[in-house]
Amino acid sequence: MADDIQDRYDVKNVSEDLVDVYLDECLSRHGACNCPRCVADIRAYALNQLPPRYVVSSAGNAFARARAMSVQAKADIISAITTGINIVKSNPHHK
Repeated sequence: MADDIQDRYDVKNVSEDLVDVYLDECLSRHGACNCPRCVADIRAYALNQLPPRYVVSSAGNAFARARAMSVQAKADIISAITTGINIVKSNPHHK
């Protein structure tokens, strides 16, 4: 039964999609390193600061729901990304 449900519906943390939507803009605005390691570190930091926002949807619907989040949610996401940028800038792990 669980396999049947999993085949028809996706469980998605839309916080991941939302961080991805604003990440490039924040990196450019703050002059952050955009090497793969720094971007991954910033993304991981931001996601760890944000509450998960899980939705159950059919394919493609999760992103549409993510874009409908509140203005406060957008501010929280941008703040988490910006804090992550500042932390990674002060202690980058890239070579």
